[in-house]
Amino acid sequence: MQEYFKKIYKGTKNNFYNLIKENIINQNKIFIVTANPETLMIAEKNQNLKVALLDDKTTIIADGIGIVKGSKILKCNIKETIPGVDLCSKLFEYCHELKKTIFLFGAKKEVVSKLVDVINSNYPNAIVCGYENGYVENKQAVFDKIIELKPDVVLVALGIPDQELLIYSNLDKFEKGIFIGVGGSFDVLSGSKRRAPKIFRKIHLEWLYRLLREPKRCKRFFSSNIKYIFKLKKEV
Repeated sequence: MQEYFKKIYKGTKNNFYNLIKENIINQNKIFIVTANPETLMIAEKNQNLKVALLDDKTTIIADGIGIVKGSKILKCNIKETIPGVDLCSKLFEYCHELKKTIFLFGAKKEVVSKLVDVINSNYPNAIVCGYENGYVENKQAVFDKIIELKPDVVLVALGIPDQELLIYSNLDKFEKGIFIGVGGSFDVLSGSKRRAPKIFRKIHLEWLYRLLREPKRCKRFFSSNIKYIFKLKKEV
């Protein structure tokens, strides 16, 4: 676990947003993984994901409060969470301000289509240069299309580890771009699912709200988080 925590971004949310904006302006390439405890536990079992996370080309941010709390156990001092949903919204703002292009890949057809409408309505200067739902059979063919379009921002919502591995395997084919695996963020950003109320977010219980809304997640959530805590304790 120590090796992951050494790589996780330790600055503030606002500083990270500024860093991302600079990368967009300068047409740099950056692959961001939004990590929670489940991400790290999956990487412990999936060697390909572990390699991707530990690669120098990969930037990891703390998407969940479990990562911040884990950093205290390991004395790594990660300051705060940077939720993937918030980061996506900030990217939409930047693309609107800078008139940059976005490609959306993932989620159900009606969800990603609805998100395109939201972006066109709320961020009219942002250019959605293409989008595709996550249920297409040939996902590499979608990435081949993305390579041709050369967008400034690529958001992939296929679930972990598929989204990260697909981005990582294609990363060297791009000269620029902000690449992020965003899980279920399209559902929230499109308005298809309600995000946790502000009070839950303020006290870092957004995860509890999601579990209350989707009880089927409970077994997976508690299994990965309990194993995560025990693994951290062993390394102290």
